[in-house]
Amino acid sequence: MKALRLHRELDRIWRNDPGWKGMFTNVNHTDLGKRFILASFVFFAIGGILAMLIRAQLATPGSAFVGPEIYNQLFTMHGSIMMFLFAIPLIEGVAIYLLPKILGARDLAYPRLTALGWWCYLFGGTILIVAMLAGYAPDAGWFLYPPLSGKEYTPGINSDVWLLGITFVEISAMCAAIEIIVTILKFRAAGMRLDRMPIMAWYLLVTAGMMVFAFPPLILGSILLEVERAFGWPIYAPATGGSPLLWQHLFWLFGHPEVYIIFLPAAGAISTILPVMARTRLLGYGMIVAAIFALAFLSFGLWVHHMFTTGIPKMALGFFSAASTLVAVPTAVQIFAWLGTLWIGHPERRLPMLYIVGFFVVFVIGGLTGVMLAVVPFDAQAHDTAFVTAHLHYVLVGGFVFPMLAATYYWLPHVSGRGRIMHLGEAAFWLIFIGFNMTFLLMHVVGLLGMPRRIDTYPADIGWTAYNLLSSVGSFVLAFGFGLFLIDVILQLWLRRDNVRNPWRAGTLEWAMPTPSPSYNFASLPTVESREPLHDRPELPLELVRGEGLLARTRDGRRETLAVDSVTGAPAYVAVLPGNSALPLYIALVLAGFFLCMLFGLYPVAPLFLIVVAVLGWRWCWSLGERRDVGPVDAGNGLELPVGGETRESTGWLGSILAIAASATFFISLLFGWAFLWTVAPDWPPPRIIAPLALQPALMAFGAIAAVAGLRMALRDLHRGARPQRGIWLAIVGQSITIAMLGWALTALPPPTSHAYAATTACIGIYALFHAGLSVAMAAFAHRRIAKGYVSPARDSDLRVAVLWNDYAAGAAAAAMLAIALPGWLA
Repeated sequence: MKALRLHRELDRIWRNDPGWKGMFTNVNHTDLGKRFILASFVFFAIGGILAMLIRAQLATPGSAFVGPEIYNQLFTMHGSIMMFLFAIPLIEGVAIYLLPKILGARDLAYPRLTALGWWCYLFGGTILIVAMLAGYAPDAGWFLYPPLSGKEYTPGINSDVWLLGITFVEISAMCAAIEIIVTILKFRAAGMRLDRMPIMAWYLLVTAGMMVFAFPPLILGSILLEVERAFGWPIYAPATGGSPLLWQHLFWLFGHPEVYIIFLPAAGAISTILPVMARTRLLGYGMIVAAIFALAFLSFGLWVHHMFTTGIPKMALGFFSAASTLVAVPTAVQIFAWLGTLWIGHPERRLPMLYIVGFFVVFVIGGLTGVMLAVVPFDAQAHDTAFVTAHLHYVLVGGFVFPMLAATYYWLPHVSGRGRIMHLGEAAFWLIFIGFNMTFLLMHVVGLLGMPRRIDTYPADIGWTAYNLLSSVGSFVLAFGFGLFLIDVILQLWLRRDNVRNPWRAGTLEWAMPTPSPSYNFASLPTVESREPLHDRPELPLELVRGEGLLARTRDGRRETLAVDSVTGAPAYVAVLPGNSALPLYIALVLAGFFLCMLFGLYPVAPLFLIVVAVLGWRWCWSLGERRDVGPVDAGNGLELPVGGETRESTGWLGSILAIAASATFFISLLFGWAFLWTVAPDWPPPRIIAPLALQPALMAFGAIAAVAGLRMALRDLHRGARPQRGIWLAIVGQSITIAMLGWALTALPPPTSHAYAATTACIGIYALFHAGLSVAMAAFAHRRIAKGYVSPARDSDLRVAVLWNDYAAGAAAAAMLAIALPGWLA
């Protein structure tokens, strides 16, 4: 009876709001993960339909099925949807749904941030699809190379749809990346050291870390191109000091790591599912973790792999060619570990295993063709041919789609609580496998015969007709396979056949809860002593249901879960999570208004939406925290822990470090672009540069130092029992001086429309001004929170987070002022 009462109380605290309201205020990770997964498969279906239209056009020479303008929109939208609206969001959805369950937690670190990411993804994707249906789809390729995507060659809003819609979607990706990292580092079961984490958690941790550093260059490149199109700042225009190659560098700084961002979570699914299917433990756990980190590190040194034919110096070609070949080594380590696991185990012929076998075949072929393209002489011949298209699909479909189909069948009983009745999955697999290879294996051949990619027609006498016709037939076989897969999944969700709790006899924690999972995941939280606790303690699920774990009680209606030491897994504090809220929806709607204003040229109105976002962000942060010191609370089993707001390593502090890392990557990419144009672009040095500055840098340095000293003094005074307000005011005044001096220095620049030098320098200054203004807002927020009793020596996270951002803003301002003044000093 006590256990039943505990379940009822937890459900009352964690469940969604009733009725339609719950659809808009839901912050539960299980529901939001399902939404991401469902929406990503909807976008996958749309992208697949576009692919079938592409293959219908290419089936015969001289086809008039669609014209060249529509064809350009088709292949641009197909690539954009598959990359940005299917693959990455599906990864986010799987991580959001699974992570707390496999780690033994009740939710993610930032539930409202997850909800914000969902709404940004939905609205951004909707902008792209509605634009396509209205005839304004992007048509310059999913990579949007300038000058083709510039105003001169794409005068309509087609390119703006891509730039603004994709940037909107990338907000979701950045939210998910920070969410995933903090959750894995802090929200684990007691005793779950890093070396006891499920292998899937390692894959997702590294993937999220890559997202933090890979996505900012793309966001920067998109903003710069939109600024050029909207305001005429010539950042990519060679005639006025810009360079289209800068876009390629920024895009592929994101684009090549993205291949591994897509692959690694799928490889994590393989490493999770394959040992279960083989009835053994994963071979080489430590080596696989090392290979994951090696793959992530190497992936950031490969972006020039996509630019071998752009005139890169020969020494750089050799370096990047060697790095592109070397990346095969950590991939091979994982493949041999999987093969070794199969060798020592007893594989069972079950449906997830069938898709894993398909993965091995398709992905290895894609990997081998990747090594071929890493060789510069071969790449020079095959570049921009159908061979590259085929290679890309073998890597992404083989390395991502096949494993995710296996993952779907593996975790579908967890989602639905039901088993399979209509066994259509096997037939679906063979249609997908045969159709895929029929489509893209032949595309390798026609590419070697010289067929370029991204063409809408070809002559009949060139020898490509038979290959294209068979490829098109194969694409429809592939589509039928996916249709059968969809029917099989729907039948499993619809037809009633109750499943046992752990149908695969797996050892990880997600199978220790009832299925479908309750809103709170675990009635009490587990303590683990190994990587597969269910194998070592088969009675663990029953113990948790009976409330014999940690936090087997409720406290004042708060949503609580355990936070641990990042390395040892020792219990650190009780994290209190926010409840249901419509604020994420409101912020996403206002952001959508901003992006739509930019899309339709309503530039004077757009900043008003950003002001509303700031107000809502203030309201969001104000709703968090306590107005009194709570002290240690009972965590169960004789353990007393502090609450999250009264610890130094709070989730807000850790998330701020990651957000600053992403912002710093954005800034470094901007400085790289500025230096790249100085070094490489034509028409440099510019005809007019800034006059030498002296007063502005000196006063700005004074203001930045005062700001840094002020907030640190405030934090020191808070812990000494003195009034911290004077230090906060010093910081506000210091940052205000910084803002004034940066603004004054920017007025000395030539007009940003005159030359890329002025445009990029102005962008650097605007970045620093934004962060200085943000620091002022955070200092004012901390001042207000102190006055209202939300901050004390024990509850100092608001002030410590403000110190982080204040220090970074001061450093960014110093770097920006140096970039502004340096040309004048050297002239």
